[in-house]
Amino acid sequence: MDYELLLNEIINIGKEMIKSGAETDRAEDSMYRMLESYDLEQCSVFAIQSDIQATIKPRGGHFITQIRRVHKTGFNYDRLDYLNNLSRQICRERPSVEEIRRRYTEVLNRKPQPRYLQYTAAILGGVGFGVYFGCDWLDALVATVICAVVEVYLGNILDKKEHGLVVYNLVLAFLSSAAAFLLGKAGLGHHPDRIVLGLNMVLISGLGVANGIRDVLKRAYLSGIINIMNACLGAIAIACGTGLAMLIFKGDMYEMYIAPSIAVQLISCGVASMGFALVFKAAVRQSFYAGIGGLINCACYLIVQYFCSNDFAAVMAGAAFVAAYAYFMSRIHRAPATIFLTTSIMPLIPGATLFYLMHGLVQADYQAASGQTILLAQTCLAVAFGFLIVEIAMRYVGERKV
Repeated sequence: MDYELLLNEIINIGKEMIKSGAETDRAEDSMYRMLESYDLEQCSVFAIQSDIQATIKPRGGHFITQIRRVHKTGFNYDRLDYLNNLSRQICRERPSVEEIRRRYTEVLNRKPQPRYLQYTAAILGGVGFGVYFGCDWLDALVATVICAVVEVYLGNILDKKEHGLVVYNLVLAFLSSAAAFLLGKAGLGHHPDRIVLGLNMVLISGLGVANGIRDVLKRAYLSGIINIMNACLGAIAIACGTGLAMLIFKGDMYEMYIAPSIAVQLISCGVASMGFALVFKAAVRQSFYAGIGGLINCACYLIVQYFCSNDFAAVMAGAAFVAAYAYFMSRIHRAPATIFLTTSIMPLIPGATLFYLMHGLVQADYQAASGQTILLAQTCLAVAFGFLIVEIAMRYVGERKV
C-alpha cells in the first residue's frame, strides 16, 4: 500500500465533500474513518471551509502530512450523496488506491442536473418564498420570469467567471431588484418589494449564521466564525445590490412582509423547501421529502407560536423537528442528513431578517438595523439550540444502544 497516494485520494474525497456542501466536521469525520480503516498507527485530520490538513503514520513507517486548499464551496447534494456512499464503501471494503481513484472519478463524472430542473428549482424557491412573504398571483408571475432570466440564465454565466460570493450576490441582487422595480413601474407586479425579498431568499445564506453559531457552541470556533462571516458578507452584498437598484430606479421597500393565510404559508414553505433542495442539486425524490419537512417545520412553528406566543420557543421547536426529521430521513434514504437538514429548515432561516438588517445599515436607519440584529441573534440561537438538542439526544440514544 502506497500510503502517500492513499492519503492524497482520501483528501480529494474530503475536499470534494466540502465543495459539495458537507459540514466541515462531517467531512473531517469521514476522512478520519476512511484512513482509520487502513493499518495506521496514528491519524489526525483537520478541516475548515478553505483548508484540509491531514497527518498519518503507517505501522513501522514515517509520518506523512498533506495540506489541501479549498478555493470554492457550493452545493451539489447529488455528488455529496455519492461521495458519502463511497466513503462508506472504503471503510467497509478497504479497496486499493487505484480502485478508490476509479470510483472517485465515476462520482465526479456523473451526469449533471438537467437544465430545465435548474429553472424549476429557482422558480420554486424564489416564488415559493415570495408567496410566503405576501406576493399575489401577478407578483408570482413576475418573480417567475425574473428567476428564470436573471437568477438562472445570467447566474450561470456569472458563475463561470466570478468565484467570489460578494460580487456574485451583488450583481444578481442588483439585476433582479432592478427588474422587479422596473416591471412594477410598468404595472407588472403589485408588490415589487415582496418580489425582491422572495428572490433574494435564493441568494441569502442565512443558514450560515445558524451553522456558525452551532459550530461555536461545539467549540469549532474557526469554522463557526468563517460561516458567520460568509453569511454576513453575502447579505451585505445583497443589500448593497438592492439598495443601488432602489437609488437608480426609485424603488422602495414599502413595508415589512405580511404573512398570508396558514394554508398558503404551509404550502409555500413546502414548495420553497423542495425548490431549495433542487437548487442544491439533490435528487428529485429526496427533494420531495425535503419539501414535506419544510411544510411540517412551518406547521410546528405556527403551533408553538399560537400556544406559547414565544418566537424563540417556536423557532427552537421547528429546528428540533427538522434535526430529528433529517436524522430519520438520512437512515431511510441512506444519504447525508445535511441534505434534509439544510433544506427543510429554510422556512425558519432568518433570510428576511438578515436582509432587513443590512438594508437598514445601507439606508442609515440604525434603529431598524439594531432591532433586526437582536431578532437575527435570537432566531439563529434558537435554530442552533434546536439542532444541538436533537444531536445530543441522538448521540445518547446511540450510545445506549451500543
